[in-house]
Amino acid sequence: MTCLLVVNLLMTTLTNIQDALTAERPSATADPVASGAASTTVITASGGWQLINVRELWQFRELIYFLVWRDVKVRYKQTVLGAAWAILQPAMMMIVFTIFFSSLAHVPAGDLPYPVFVYAGLLPWTFFANAVSSAGNSVVGSERLISKVYFPRLAVPLAAVGAAVVDFIIAFGLLLVLMLAYGILPGPELLLVPVFFGVILLVAQGVGTLLAALNVAYRDFRYVLPFLIQLWMFATPTVYMQLPEEPTGLAQAALACNPLLALIAAFRAAVLGGPIPWGACAIATVVALGMLFFGCLYFRKVEDSFADII
Repeated sequence: MTCLLVVNLLMTTLTNIQDALTAERPSATADPVASGAASTTVITASGGWQLINVRELWQFRELIYFLVWRDVKVRYKQTVLGAAWAILQPAMMMIVFTIFFSSLAHVPAGDLPYPVFVYAGLLPWTFFANAVSSAGNSVVGSERLISKVYFPRLAVPLAAVGAAVVDFIIAFGLLLVLMLAYGILPGPELLLVPVFFGVILLVAQGVGTLLAALNVAYRDFRYVLPFLIQLWMFATPTVYMQLPEEPTGLAQAALACNPLLALIAAFRAAVLGGPIPWGACAIATVVALGMLFFGCLYFRKVEDSFADII
């Protein structure tokens, strides 16, 4: 009997020791959540000038999509006409320009009917104006989102420009209707429309991203932006009139500073037919890439302070 008691005591002692060792050294394959451990992601500010993190933007591509869809829904929320405003805005401007520039001022439009001519110029310009305006105010408008959760801040102005692309696609349908109404058939140059529109999109993204960053620190840009867009339209006469094929002097200098001058003319020529200013478009493309690079570079430099000062 005494031997049995001693054996039971030894077995109990060994079992307790084994349990204690197992508790101190958990298995390497144990689930960290089940064992009470949690993985932690530490986000630190990089600071300084930074390039665009394309990989991070691609990881958050679904967020960008939902931000685009949010901007589209908010824009036409509680409106009677809804997305029809995307067509009405350039259409009403076309009517006003036709009355004052064609009927009263007799602005030249070449061999094309002036309503079609001016609408083909107003369409990319309206996209540019809406994209820059929306992107410039996008970061300030997303104050609650930016101050509560981390995501690449560049997604906000990207989504704002993406929402303007939706409006452009809707309004482009009216241009095709006007062309059919006036008996204008598109040629093979129509395939170049996405190319020239893509360069205009780069200009809008670069300018809008730069203004979005500046608007956070200097709210004056909220009031300067509408005036800047109106001034830029009248500094882009290809929207409402036909320019000489080879500009010289002051027009050539304006071409280097204003890429939309050549891009809108090229967009119209691709849709309605006519000579495309390839040399001017090459200059405009270089300027557009420079605007995009500088705008995104400055945005990345100051984005770490958005949550603190917004």
